[in-house]
Amino acid sequence: MRIPIVSTACKQVQPLVSFQGGGLQAGLNMETFFRRKDKVVFVIGATGTGKSRLAVDLATRFPSEIINSDKIQVYKGLEITTNKVTDDECRGVPHHLLGIADPHSNYTAADFCLHTSSAIDSILDRGKLPIIAGGSNSYIDVLHHHPQFSLRYECCYLWVDVSLPVLHAFMSERVDRMVAAGLVDEVRKMFDPAADYSRGIRRAIGVPELDEFFRAEARGTSKKTREGLLNSAIEKIKENSCTLANRQLQKIRRLHPQWSWNVHRLDATEAFLRRRRRQDSDEAWENLVAEPANMIIGEFLYGEGISAMIPSTTTAGTGGLLPAPTAVSIATR
Repeated sequence: MRIPIVSTACKQVQPLVSFQGGGLQAGLNMETFFRRKDKVVFVIGATGTGKSRLAVDLATRFPSEIINSDKIQVYKGLEITTNKVTDDECRGVPHHLLGIADPHSNYTAADFCLHTSSAIDSILDRGKLPIIAGGSNSYIDVLHHHPQFSLRYECCYLWVDVSLPVLHAFMSERVDRMVAAGLVDEVRKMFDPAADYSRGIRRAIGVPELDEFFRAEARGTSKKTREGLLNSAIEKIKENSCTLANRQLQKIRRLHPQWSWNVHRLDATEAFLRRRRRQDSDEAWENLVAEPANMIIGEFLYGEGISAMIPSTTTAGTGGLLPAPTAVSIATR
């Protein structure tokens, strides 16, 4: 069954669904084996690490368009709760598969592969670089291991990493900002006591956690009881957000030895620490993440000879997660 497609903001580009003449549905032939591979960039990492920011940074330096690979942000609605990039954050960069699926549908990895294949082809046809960014590593893994994907595309993977204790503190603060921005009211508008929290956008962290609070509101429970339920729900949202980040990082570390991909780890921990200290975090982000990523992608697109210009800070502050590599690339196929 085809997933219903709906519109959204942020220069959203609707997916093409004919898939004729190319894409992952095209049959194997000799041309597939010998053609020059098109290039695709992935930005991966746990939730909250700055993947969207880096993708947009790169898209302002290289003619690019971004494909969302977050399995919840693909649904329409709940912009605050799902932490979709805003129009200002998009900085004019076209985005694909962001808020395009009906919120009550069941968007699958197969749907993602089909729509991503179409988006990649349309971006390449415009002479631009496809950048796939998001935290749903299972989607990326399925796409990469599709029978034809590795035959058609040469890929570079940028892994944005942040030390978990620092990331957890940031996630807690981010939830508070989301609540202040209207998360509770946003979820209240779609509350349904008979809803299925295992399907569609209602799987998003922030929706099932508020169920008991909204039921108490409907019953006219005392204000004190409601306040307690709301505070408990917010703490649960923070806890589940941190748990999600842990799972995503564990999955990256588990899959990484199997991938044998061109993966580059960029440690953004210091930028996050400076933000908490109210110091110049933008400078740290530029030095430790954006500029090294710029050099890596420059070499990936235009050939060797640029790597010597990559700052040594690329591998600084590993947070104890991995030994600092002697070169920027952790794995090179």
